[in-house]
Amino acid sequence: MHSHLSLTQLGWRPFFQQQLTLEEMELVAIQSAELQLAIGRVVEQHRSGVVVLSESGSYQLTQTPIQASDTDKLCVGDWVLFNNLKRFVRLLERQSLFQRKAPGSKIDTQLISSNVDSLFIVCSLNQDFNLSRIERYLALAKEAQVEPIIILTKADQCEDSDDKRQQVQSLDPFIMVHALNALDRDHLIELSGYCKQGKTIALLGSSGVGKSTLVNGLMGVDTQLTSDIREDDSKGRHTTTSRALRLLPQGGLILDTPGMRELQLSACEQGVSETFSEITELAAQCRFADCQHGDEPGCAIQKAIQQGKITERRFSSYQKLMREQAFNSATLAQKRAKDKAFGKMINTIQTESRSRKNGGY
Repeated sequence: MHSHLSLTQLGWRPFFQQQLTLEEMELVAIQSAELQLAIGRVVEQHRSGVVVLSESGSYQLTQTPIQASDTDKLCVGDWVLFNNLKRFVRLLERQSLFQRKAPGSKIDTQLISSNVDSLFIVCSLNQDFNLSRIERYLALAKEAQVEPIIILTKADQCEDSDDKRQQVQSLDPFIMVHALNALDRDHLIELSGYCKQGKTIALLGSSGVGKSTLVNGLMGVDTQLTSDIREDDSKGRHTTTSRALRLLPQGGLILDTPGMRELQLSACEQGVSETFSEITELAAQCRFADCQHGDEPGCAIQKAIQQGKITERRFSSYQKLMREQAFNSATLAQKRAKDKAFGKMINTIQTESRSRKNGGY
């Protein structure tokens, strides 16, 4: 990545500028090596820490044991302040944030990326094509209040790409949907409008859908390793293993994320409601306020299904995502309450222990 970029090229805007105190602005402007404060954007995230890019170059931030817990909460796309010792000072409030329930049985939230303007939801037109998965990604984008753009890859390998594109468009008439071959430069020109200077794009999609091929095409060079497709299931092997923000030739920034085998939603009720807005509106028309949308009389949703206005698949997808986000949110809330209670107990024990020592016991 270019070593010297302006903050504007990195995506800096008034939203972040307004968060700086007068003292911080003075320390950013000052030339004194001892006092200087710098603004940087997190462009890489590794287990050992984060790499930030600032106007003066790229730096790996060091962390003290006290700050370790803070830097764990950082993610790619964040804006941070750091000092002349390359130590993290503070995180600026995010304009947008993508997060999910941590994969597997772990009860935690995993941060994916922040301060993103557009989300490329990448889905291939081969066996990976799945409307319900696209709805899941849409809910995440709507919750984060980020513009979703659906990219259907491998159009050259699909005989009914127009039909599948129409199926996706029917999920939301206002959403941008592109069916393309990521290896064809002419196809990629369609996406150049999203890649303008200062704009940040994130990519989400399963492993093997062609995200790395798409990044390579937009970058104009092979910055990512891509894997051959396994013949038996049309899936590429998992190639991107860490999150990194890269500068595009058109001036924008692109974030490639590892393929997600599992994207569990949590605290995403608003996003799900907006993704399925026609179902949310119908639910308000049911005869009973607590209608479960099964066999109750006067159910507007069941009536719409019978009339062919919405499909069983779409209603089932809505119910599944609503249940999942509610369950995960409740589980995470319970964990936070337990952690808080445990923290209080430890503090009490430590306080008692100190008072005994001071009392000469």
